[in-house]
Amino acid sequence: MLDHDEAWQILHSAERLVSASEIDATLHRLAREIAARIADRTPLVLTVMGGAVVFSGQLLPLLAFPLEFDYLHVTRYGDTTRGGHLQWKVRPRVPVRNRTVLVLDDILDEGITLAAIRDGMLAEGAKEVYSAVFADKSIGHSKPIAADFVGITVPNRYVFGFGMDVHGTWRNLPEIYALPE
Repeated sequence: MLDHDEAWQILHSAERLVSASEIDATLHRLAREIAARIADRTPLVLTVMGGAVVFSGQLLPLLAFPLEFDYLHVTRYGDTTRGGHLQWKVRPRVPVRNRTVLVLDDILDEGITLAAIRDGMLAEGAKEVYSAVFADKSIGHSKPIAADFVGITVPNRYVFGFGMDVHGTWRNLPEIYALPE
């Protein structure tokens, strides 16, 4: 965890990539795209803790169809800026068997975490698994999964804000920033 001054230094040195108004427009577009594909299925929507909390909290009220909601917690980052060992902290409490599942995550980085979630939900008997990510990082090579619904594409830099953290801070920002290259 950063101290107060370090957190402010990081923000002041960062580059703003996505404004709050761009985020709002993107959320509305994603809601329309998701509704067009799965509104008739009463999906189980699973938020990936903790990064997707802000994304989910703003997207869910825009999904004007019946759905069930739960969460899961899988991480590769902890409080570091580089991915490590995959760890399942919490599995969904609601059974996924024979359900249409929509997984909401903040960012599709290397795709390892989201692919593991998809595979885990299918192994537990989900009928179909869709994924929606607010940000898809352009990493320059293929990933083990492509999200079904993508909000924005970000460059291959460490990004934070709108649910994504940097050293445990700044998830609460209404915009998305990148650390200096």
